[in-house]
Amino acid sequence: MKFAIQVNEGPYQHQAADSAYFFAKAALEKGHEVFRVFFYHDGVNNSTRLTTPPQDDRNIVERWAELAEQYDLDMVVCVAAAQRRGVVDEGEAQRNGKDSTNIDPRFRISGLGQLVEAAIQSDRLVVFGD
Repeated sequence: MKFAIQVNEGPYQHQAADSAYFFAKAALEKGHEVFRVFFYHDGVNNSTRLTTPPQDDRNIVERWAELAEQYDLDMVVCVAAAQRRGVVDEGEAQRNGKDSTNIDPRFRISGLGQLVEAAIQSDRLVVFGD
C-alpha cells in the first residue's frame, strides 16, 4: 500500500508527531511505500534544525530526518504555515530578507499542491493531529 502522511502538530506539544513517525516507520518496515510526508499547520515545527531537546528526551526532528535519509522520503513543509512560524530555507530567507535559515536539509518547503498530489498518488492519506 502507498501512503501519504500529513502531520499537523508540532514535535513536543502533542502526541501526533510521535504517532505519525511511528506509523511511517512501521509501514516502511513492513514493505509499504510512503509517497510523501507533508507537514502542515504547527507540524512545520518538526522540520527546524534548531530543536535541541534535553539529552534524556527524544529528538523528534532528528528521528524524522534519519527516517527520511534511510528510506529516501520526500519530507515537505507547507510554505505558508512555515512562513507564519518562522521556518525558512535559503530561498525563503532571501525572498523575505532574513539573514539565516533554520530548516533541516532533509526537509523541503513547498506549497499545498504537494499535499494534493500526494493524496492523488497514494492509496491512503493518513492525517495526524487536528
